[in-house]
Amino acid sequence: MRVFSVLRNTARPSYLPVVAHKAYLRIRYGHDRERAAATAWASARAEDLPAWGRKIDETLWSEAESFSRTLTRSAQARVERLATAGVVLGGPASIELLHFLTRALRPETVLETGVAAGWSSAAVLAAMRANGHGHLYSSDFPCFRIPDAERHIGHVVPDHLKDAWTLRIRGDRRNLDEMLRPGVALDLVHYDSDKTRSGREFFLGRTAPHLTDRHILVMDDIQDNLAFQEYAGTQSRFRVFAYGDKFVGMAGPGLGVLEGGGAPRAIAPASGR
Repeated sequence: MRVFSVLRNTARPSYLPVVAHKAYLRIRYGHDRERAAATAWASARAEDLPAWGRKIDETLWSEAESFSRTLTRSAQARVERLATAGVVLGGPASIELLHFLTRALRPETVLETGVAAGWSSAAVLAAMRANGHGHLYSSDFPCFRIPDAERHIGHVVPDHLKDAWTLRIRGDRRNLDEMLRPGVALDLVHYDSDKTRSGREFFLGRTAPHLTDRHILVMDDIQDNLAFQEYAGTQSRFRVFAYGDKFVGMAGPGLGVLEGGGAPRAIAPASGR
């Protein structure tokens, strides 16, 4: 079934250009050439995420942890059923961090790449609901290894949160051109799609004109290459957190807003909305 899905999806006109580009990048640049150096750099700088979150705002961090537990309990059974059928969409990753940042920064506009099951999307959208405003733009590309991949994207996102969500699934290059129109200003961005250096550099360059002067950029799996390390070197502040044997990086002037005590206060913690 998986081989059939790969062959069928790869041959689809809407898939072929993106799949071919991914294959080209993997052949030309590889995926592990910088991993050892990047892992050592991230490991030497990794902090304890819960300790950092509680230091910034203990109430909001507790809310983020509570949200993570609730979403995991409510969605895990559905995700496991899909996995039994051969549809593996990935786990929750850094949803506490994304929920916390959305609550603390109170962004008007958030952009993320890499949706899969929708854990991160749900985290941002739930925080926006608690804030009372905001819109999330999400970019993804269906996993061509599984059948009917499009219908599984965002599987764990509750329907009542989707009115603040724009989802595009034609690959980052096409999606970002559609979503990043003139005048779009981004307060929070989350990168979790193409893990190659080329993919990360494209994203950083494409989003740069749209970042506000209080933005925060979050990047997953920074141990894969040195792209985040180099970007962090251009920023006044950055943070690195460990997730098992992987690392997530965070950088941008919004860190100064949070850590300097000047963050706008969020509304009272959500009460199950």
